[in-house]
Amino acid sequence: MAAEGFKRKLTAIVSADVVGWSRLMGEDEAGTLATLKRYREELIDPKIEEYGGRIVSTAGDSVLVEYPSAVDAVRCSVELQEAIAERNAELPEESRMLFRIGVNLGEVIADGDDIFGDGVNIAARLQAIAGPGYVCVSGKVRDEVGKKLDMAFDDLGEQTVKNIAQPVHVYAVSPVRGETDTAGIEAGGLPLPSKPSIAVLPFDNMSADSEQEYFADGIAEDIITGLSRYHDLFVISRNSSFTYKRRAVSVKQVGTELGVRYVLEGSVRKGGNRVRVSVQLIDAATDTHIWAERYEGTLEDIFDFQDRIAVQAVGAISSSIVSAGIETARRKHPDSLDAYDLRLRGVACTQESTPASFNEAKKAFRKALEIDPLYASAYAELANVYCLGSIYGWAKNPETSLEEADRMSRRAVSLDAHNAWAHAVLSFCLLFRRQFELARAEAERALELNPNFAEGLLFRALVSAFCGKPDDGIEDAKRAIRLSPRDPLMWGFEDALAFSQYQARDYAAAVETASKTVVRFPNFPFGHLDLAVAYGQLGETTRAKAALADALRLAPDLVAVVEGQPFEDPRDREHLIDGLRKAGWEG
Repeated sequence: MAAEGFKRKLTAIVSADVVGWSRLMGEDEAGTLATLKRYREELIDPKIEEYGGRIVSTAGDSVLVEYPSAVDAVRCSVELQEAIAERNAELPEESRMLFRIGVNLGEVIADGDDIFGDGVNIAARLQAIAGPGYVCVSGKVRDEVGKKLDMAFDDLGEQTVKNIAQPVHVYAVSPVRGETDTAGIEAGGLPLPSKPSIAVLPFDNMSADSEQEYFADGIAEDIITGLSRYHDLFVISRNSSFTYKRRAVSVKQVGTELGVRYVLEGSVRKGGNRVRVSVQLIDAATDTHIWAERYEGTLEDIFDFQDRIAVQAVGAISSSIVSAGIETARRKHPDSLDAYDLRLRGVACTQESTPASFNEAKKAFRKALEIDPLYASAYAELANVYCLGSIYGWAKNPETSLEEADRMSRRAVSLDAHNAWAHAVLSFCLLFRRQFELARAEAERALELNPNFAEGLLFRALVSAFCGKPDDGIEDAKRAIRLSPRDPLMWGFEDALAFSQYQARDYAAAVETASKTVVRFPNFPFGHLDLAVAYGQLGETTRAKAALADALRLAPDLVAVVEGQPFEDPRDREHLIDGLRKAGWEG
């Protein structure tokens, strides 16, 4: 090659393009070109120059850039996405332009000002994987950057990409913003990130059988992977947490050295043909136990047992951390609350599920967004409250409330395309706006991003039940209950299950489930409604009328709300109304 005038070099390559370019050009060619020109002149090109990048080529909506430093390439890319998000926030939705960016570190062939080779191709594939407003980097970039940047690297695993022989390890990047909370961390330790942080220690093998060592390591690794899918958690990588293997250290020491609030530790013990796994979640700052569980299984199904432990533990850990965070936020003085604390206070108000608590939740989420205007999860939470307020009949103008929910959920997704909660809320908003295909797609996307997301399963269960697939709804609702058995939203999981069972014509099961819901959360009108229609179909008129009276006492406009429910098949609405009539409704 060198003899032909080519040379090879190692460089950091960035590939960026505009999301939905063809659609934008089709709708407004001149306006789209003018917008791209403004973004290039005012944001993109100056930022690239600031970090020493060189624009190699441009083609319509795409830009290829090389940097001498991987650190500068990543820092520039993330700052660009933040600047673009801030610009978009000031514009009407139809005038916004979103970008996706991929960053790779590799050897390229240089021909004059152009560069070629797999290094360039991988950057382009990473850009295609990145969601709107996001940056994806290769494993090589992640290894090179290391701890040089104050950013979170979400492990998306190995991805098979077009025209590249070997899978590429991909990470999604986001900055760790906001104040840090150093409460309980000794001097000399790392400060805590602004979001909940956790380290999963290697599990202790308490058995004489050395084969159980692999099993113990496998459980810890699976839990790390599962927790990493929650974008509101800061999870220490396996390589860091496993440095404590076979070391006698205190939880407080781990918290100090790794800069985490929570530590998960566990042990594996074999007895005959059975294996027992004990797991406990500890607050490293106070050395108090947050959650503990014990699992037992047999060696015959050891791999299934390992998967089951990891899945159930991840669901329980995530909900336990949220609950612990809510209690911490409640104890803080209002003047000391940061965006995450405010979001947790809002979540606690949402869980109370009353018109007054929803108003308090809105105030908390709005204040969180004043502190951090790019907080995707706060937008998603606010969208959820607006959507539920419309569904429950608590909004003065239900249609306007749904429109606001739709706008905010889309904003959440645009800020963080890999946020499973944002996609789940968007799916719910789309369902109640009767955009059924899009609702199904967003529900699926949420669970692609986080398969162990109990609330995502709840929303997909409801989408399935309203779209004529109640058996799928039953399966998802039961899985949500199994994933997070101590979840504060258990009444919501049970409501989705009871509703799905009713639509599947399993009225006895619906009565059994709804009875649990009304005991767990007696002020939730839809639980009483589920009970009323199921009793009505079973011919138990006295109980049906009593349950309907309870529902209407809590929500006088409930029947009107039911008539407006988003059933894809009108016959499913008639089935629900038939249950109401049999419960004594005379409409």
